[in-house]
Amino acid sequence: MRISNGRSATACGLAAILLWSTASGLIRSVSGFFGPIGGAALIYTLGAILLVALLGRPRLRAGSRFYLVTGSALFVAYEVCLSLALGFATDGTQAIQLGVVNYLWPSLTVLLAILMNRQPARWLVLPGTAIALFGILWVVSTDGLSWPSLIANVQSNPLSYSLAATCAITFALYCNVTRRYARGENHVAFFFILTAVVLWVKFAFVSEPLPAFTLRGTLELLAAGIAMAGGYALWNIGILRGNLTLLATVSYFAPVLSSAFAALWLGASLTLQFWQGAVLVTAGSLVCWQATRERGAKA
Repeated sequence: MRISNGRSATACGLAAILLWSTASGLIRSVSGFFGPIGGAALIYTLGAILLVALLGRPRLRAGSRFYLVTGSALFVAYEVCLSLALGFATDGTQAIQLGVVNYLWPSLTVLLAILMNRQPARWLVLPGTAIALFGILWVVSTDGLSWPSLIANVQSNPLSYSLAATCAITFALYCNVTRRYARGENHVAFFFILTAVVLWVKFAFVSEPLPAFTLRGTLELLAAGIAMAGGYALWNIGILRGNLTLLATVSYFAPVLSSAFAALWLGASLTLQFWQGAVLVTAGSLVCWQATRERGAKA
């Protein structure tokens, strides 16, 4: 996929954000047909096939061994944790909450960039992170900022909430490791292949039969695979040749876009408090990004 025009590349990046915004709802929906592990394995297998078709075979010799090992481990950990967190959610509403918890990663990415890559940043990064964290607490607590409600919700499904929190940390690490060690190479197709292999190995050790394919289940699987693989393929074009400032700004609205799509797709009823929390997460991430921009640093 070669696109040289800047506007077209920017449009690709914006399309990637829209595709990713559908991923949480689709992953949750597919898990309902094929199970949390089987559904995730099918999604990443299809995604790997699509990425190899779009981007070509991975060129592993061009990358550093350190990045191939650490990048692979972090990417696979993130994707597996995200898929299982959404798949093991008790219902659609909780799956959407978990999706917002995952979107703490932009703020954490900025913090880790300061520590790992010496990213210049102003003091605004601290209140920005605090706003994002408060937004997460506001989303998970369903009765104001009530600690009993917050604890009860987490204890209702500690596995999924732990996996979602792990997602935020591992993807923030992945972004910073990629920025520092990837040498401009795109190994996402290889990472998708590894993710699929790990999920199929895990599937082999659980007593979870793979259900028969139905028309609706197959169509939703195709949609999820296209959303994941297409998002990564288009995003790569956008950040290489498009308007990075515009794409970075729009990407921080992903928690709201993702929640809106998932609510419609899964038929979930979301409260005003949830939307307030999602907006706070977005606002906190934007403040963190602005903290790096004020010294002329690239996000």
